[in-house]
Formats: sequence, structure tokens, C-alpha cells
Amino acid sequence: MTDTTALPELVDSHCHLDFPDFAGEEAELIARARASGVRRLVTICTRLRNEPKVRALAEAHEGLFYAAGTHPMYAADEPLVTVEDLVALARHPKFVGIGETGLDYHYTAESAAIQAESLRIHIEAARRTGLPLIIHSRDADKDMARILAEEHRIGAFGCVMHCYTSGPELARVALDLGFYLSMSGIAAFPRSTEIRDIFAAAPRDRILVETDAPYLAPPPYRGKRNEPAHVAHTARIGAEALGMTEAEFRAQTTANFDRLFTRASA
Repeated sequence: MTDTTALPELVDSHCHLDFPDFAGEEAELIARARASGVRRLVTICTRLRNEPKVRALAEAHEGLFYAAGTHPMYAADEPLVTVEDLVALARHPKFVGIGETGLDYHYTAESAAIQAESLRIHIEAARRTGLPLIIHSRDADKDMARILAEEHRIGAFGCVMHCYTSGPELARVALDLGFYLSMSGIAAFPRSTEIRDIFAAAPRDRILVETDAPYLAPPPYRGKRNEPAHVAHTARIGAEALGMTEAEFRAQTTANFDRLFTRASA
């Protein structure tokens, strides 16, 4: 077993510590993450009504930062956020990103129009604040590629394609725009060869790693509740896929995180 104390730090760039799965366990989760070498985490608020709770978590724990937005699956159920709303939230020193936002046609294709409107609002907020956009995209590759390219022509913004499991074409568009791809536990599943190949073909300085906890636990925890400490297992598989040592992968993805999430940088 690898001695994680001898390795560079890791960052879990995307988790959801406010979800009911973790109620009352936040301090223990963060302690276990630190024991695995995860020194910093970004917890993501997916409904703005929950922002005060997520903010309070970030305020209470060293190394914990947060982002907020309206998840595309909730876009039709929540009040439409305004650019001003997001810019106001972004004044908090531990607020480090806009989102997650995006398009999800897997379960909620009927709300595609409002998802796109919400996405463009989040993009404008990312432009105005200079904070990175956090994108969720599922079964919407063509529309996502088109909107990101259109909006980038209007004005540049930073962006990470969180939990990247889409195809090679959207990855190419995102990377050509200067965006980042984030590797989740799905990339560690034995049958996820295509996803690993996309990451292996990407520039090393454009890759992040995350858990999306409590979801998508990597082996050997697949099917169980995920938590930030488990990002170490994804990093191990990611290093193999990219032909790097585990130490190199940790150092590279942490440097990449610092470059994109400047407010949370070491």
C-alpha cells in the first residue's frame, strides 16, 4: 500500500458535503481526507436556497472552499438566478467558482431551453467575477459545445468540465477553448477505457481530479457512498492511464487546480 504521507497533496475539486448523506459527519470526512493527503476541497452548492448552509461549512473548516449555482437538473424547478445574484455571492473570500451549471438531457431534456438560459447567466457571472465556471454536461454534447464556443467568442472565461464522461469531440472543443477536464471515479471503472483515453490525450496541465462525493465512488468502493478521501484511488488509476507516477499526477493536478481556482490556491 502506498504511503500517502510521502506523496504530494491532492485536491478534491468537486464534492457535495452539504448533502444529507454526510449530515453530522463533515469533520470526520475532512479528517479522513487529510489522512489521504487531500488538503483542500471544493464543496458545491447545487440549489441557491442551500447556499447559506454550504457557506457555513466552508467557513467552519480550514481548506474547505465552496462554489454555488443552479444544477441543470433543477433549472426548471428553481427561481432563475441572475448574474447579480451570483456576483454578490462571489464576494465571499471562500467562494471560488460559479456553478455547477450546464446541460443535462439524460433525465431532464424537456427543460433544455431553461437550462441553456441558466447556463448563459452563469457564464456571464464567471466573466464578471473572473472565477471559473463549473460545468455539468450529460447527453448534451452538441449543444454544450455550441454554447461554450458561442459564449467564449463574446468574452473569455475560465472553465472546468466536471466529472468528464462525454465524448472526444466535446473534450476537443473544451480544451481548444483553454478549459480543463476533471476526472472522477468513473474514470477508474474497469470498463471506462474510452474516458481514460480522452484524459490520456489531453494536455497534462489541463486535468483536475475529483470525487463528486457522495456519488461515483471509485474501486474498491464502487457502489458505496463516496467521500473526499477516495479521490486518492482515482488519482492512482489516473496516474497509470497518463503514464505518470502517482506523485507526478498528484503534483500536476494540484498545480492545475491552483492555476484555475486562484482564490483557493496554495
